[in-house]
Amino acid sequence: MGIFSRFSDIVNANINAMLDKAEDPKKLVRLLIQEMEETLVELRSNAARHIAERKTLEMNLANAKKNVLDWAEKAELALTKDREDLARSALSQKQQAVEQEVLLEEELARYNEALDSTNDDATRLEQKMVEARLRQKSLLARKVQAQTRLKVKKQLSSNKVEDALIRFESFEKKVALIESEVESYDLGLTDEQSVAAQFKQMARDESIDSELALLKQKMAS
Repeated sequence: MGIFSRFSDIVNANINAMLDKAEDPKKLVRLLIQEMEETLVELRSNAARHIAERKTLEMNLANAKKNVLDWAEKAELALTKDREDLARSALSQKQQAVEQEVLLEEELARYNEALDSTNDDATRLEQKMVEARLRQKSLLARKVQAQTRLKVKKQLSSNKVEDALIRFESFEKKVALIESEVESYDLGLTDEQSVAAQFKQMARDESIDSELALLKQKMAS
């Protein structure tokens, strides 16, 4: 037995109110959609049976109307032959055909009403199914979002993140210390290079002075 016992419970149900009261909304929506699908199949099956029965009624009604005309014609024919007894019998048969016609018309009207009602119910049920499926998608999306947020909250509230940050800061300090040592070596190399450059410049100046003295001596002679 489904979650609903009657079709009217489904089409008249307030899905939002039901979900608010449900212990497991996801399960409730799934069962609700399943019940709706099964009910819709039953509705369509009943509609198909009613349509077939209506066609039979329409055919019987057409025959009944034909019989009314036929017996009326036979009654007239009997009177033309001075057979009042046959005319009376024909009119009696006509009366039965008329009564049958009335009954068939009433039955056909009931079938048409039932079909109209079934179509309306099917339309309302399909609308409810659309609503339920939308709520199902919304619930699934909310569940995924809530699970993701919960995971983030747990990570933020745990000490693992803080421990990782502390270790990261310690590692940064070690890296900074190594960088400082590298810079100190660079400073030492810079001083040595400066002294060497000064001696090199002195040698260059002496060479220039000697060449300049030779050039002056040459020009003087």
